[in-house]
Order: sequence, then structure tokens, then C-alpha cells
Amino acid sequence: MTNAQIFEEYSGKLPENLLEEIKLKVPKRISKDKLKKILDLAVEEYEQSLVEPGEAVGLIAAQSIGEPATQMTLNTKHFSGVAEMNVTLGLPRIIEVVDARKTLSTPSMNIYLKPPYDKASKEEVKNFANRIKETHLNEIATQIDVDLADQKVEITLDMDKIKALELKQTVIKKAIKKQIRGLSEKDIVFEKDKIVLKIPESLSKEQEVDPIFKIKEKIKDVVVGGIHNITQVLPVLENGEYVIKTAGSNLKAVLALDFVDPSRTITNNIFEIYDVLGIEAARQAIFNEIYSLIEQQGLNVDGRHIQLISDAMCVSGKISGITRYGIIKSKSSALSRAAFETPIRHLTEAALSGEVDEFKSVNDRVMVNGILPVGTGLVEISMDLTKLNQGGDANEE
Repeated sequence: MTNAQIFEEYSGKLPENLLEEIKLKVPKRISKDKLKKILDLAVEEYEQSLVEPGEAVGLIAAQSIGEPATQMTLNTKHFSGVAEMNVTLGLPRIIEVVDARKTLSTPSMNIYLKPPYDKASKEEVKNFANRIKETHLNEIATQIDVDLADQKVEITLDMDKIKALELKQTVIKKAIKKQIRGLSEKDIVFEKDKIVLKIPESLSKEQEVDPIFKIKEKIKDVVVGGIHNITQVLPVLENGEYVIKTAGSNLKAVLALDFVDPSRTITNNIFEIYDVLGIEAARQAIFNEIYSLIEQQGLNVDGRHIQLISDAMCVSGKISGITRYGIIKSKSSALSRAAFETPIRHLTEAALSGEVDEFKSVNDRVMVNGILPVGTGLVEISMDLTKLNQGGDANEE
């Protein structure tokens, strides 16, 4: 019997991914007896790790994550040892993930470069990072002047910065026109290293005393380059290659860049991952986020508990937080919904709609002091007393 046949023999006893992992780790010239012994030990370990029928997996998962979460340190804002940028970690970040909050306190991305750009020098990576960062007009302007007599705003540009960021006149013009309503293309004129905005009479005759000053302030915030919402970028050397870490996130726009590696680039915004890559990617992202947060704190939680939480949050095909408006709202039992939060509201709504509760969940049974549907409570055993009596009579004889 060959080693391949031995592995095939164990294919029904162990999952395929586990068998593949053992294949990769065992030496190629291992004896058949040793291989069988390794596989037997793996089967024994695997069977011991299986969940018993009737196990209260939800309760154990909640306890397994809830207990170490209370032991997390209060140092919850740092960014891979970089003082310039912050990202929320620890318990506040776990709450953000399980609540499925769309607005994050510190959205961020890790942007990896694809070959051959991954071998680029620090200066080249800085140029890539600057192209990603959201660039405002005041960042490429050396001076902004107002001419009240001719009703003009003159913006003196830093041409070196424009060249480095590869900004085009048409893009800048389009951005200004979008931000300042009422300006047409002929009102925006490029003159060597200047942009001249001619304020039309329709804008000058507004109720404001000097609308030109308001336009000057608005001009400063016009986004002329880079990617929206990426407010800060920082190249960091990790494992021999530069990774661009960002403050702010925009996964869809970043993945469209030709120098970005789409297979490794990641964001901490779960909803962006869901929108771009789908629910399965979002489910994996929830698992990765919670698992890494717990691991960073030096705590140890079995990944299967976290998998259960990520599965529960994504089972409907959309991301649902563990809140009264998420998973709890979708529970079929009125008493289970009432047990979480706002009981009077849930019970009133259930009564008004004539909802029927069959007392199948753990919460329901606890409330009515019933047998819980876990462990031995799942099994229903009845006894035939007539046969019991017959057995007793036979013994007496």
C-alpha cells in the first residue's frame, strides 16, 4: 500500500483540508507505519474536538469572547508602532465590528503593491502614496489672491507638485466647476502657473456682501486629485516590502489603480468589502478582524467561536449587527426579542399582531421555567409502564 492509498483510506475520517495540511507537513520518505500512526492521532484529536450533539454553542461562543474582551488593555489607539496615525483597537473595535457600524471612528487600509512595483524604492513608493492621498487645491497652490475690482480669484500653482502628482488641467477644472456652482468652463482660465476664476455677475449679485471671499474659501477644499476619503498615507516597510497604510478608506477606487495588488489590499471597513467583494468576503473579514484583535492582546480564543459569530452576522446575505435592529430583530420568537432590549415594545407589537410563540428557544424556556432545548433537554424519553410492570412480575416469578 502506497502513502497515497493510505491518505485515501482516511479521506472519510478527516476533512480534506486537514488531510492536505498533513500531506504538506509529513516528510516524503516517511514509513507507512509512522504515517498511519500520525493519521490515527489526527483522527483521535479531530473526534475529540467535534461538538457534542445538543451543545449550547451560542452560549459558549458568547462566553469565550465576552470574558477575554473584559481583560483587554485600555491602550486601544495605535497604528503598528507608528505615532503619526491612529487606528481603533481592542474592545472599542470589537464593539464596532459586532454592532456592524457603517461609520467607523478610524477607517484605514493596508495597500500592497503588485509586481514589479513591490520592489520599488522608498521614494517611488512615496510617489504612489501621494497619488492615492486625497489632494486639495490649497495643497498645490502657493498663493490665492482676490481681485475685487475685476471680480477675479487668482490661484498661483506649485507646478512641481502638479507634475509629481500627475494632475491634469481638465481634472482640476472639472473639480472646481463641481465645487463652485454657477461657474462655467469659460470662467476658469489657465495662465502658465495660474488659474484665474472670473466670477460671473449672476454670482456677484447674490445677497452676500462679497461672495468672492466665500468662493475663495470654498476653492481651498476642492479635491483635485487622489482618492476621496483617503486623508493620510504612510509607506511602512514590512517583511522586506513597502506597504502603504492609510487613514480613511475607499476600497473600490484603490483596487482600480494599476499598481495596487488587489489580492492582498485590505480595509477595516466591512461594508466596503461587502459592497465590492460580496457577503462571503465580508464574513471572512469579520472573522479576521475579531481574531486579530484578540490575538494582538495576547489572548487565546478558539477560532470556531468567532466563525459562529461571523456566520450569524452574514447568514441572511447581508451584514447584520448583534443589535436590536440586526440579528435580534430577525428572531422569530417574540420573547427572545424581548429578552435582549426594549421588552415592552416587542411584547406589545407581538400582542397587537397576534404572534404565536412555540417556546422553542433557550430564552423562551428560561422565562417559563421549562426544560432547555440543549444537551439532554433535546431528547424526549417516554416509559411504557405496562411493560415495566410485566418485567417486575417476571422477576418475582
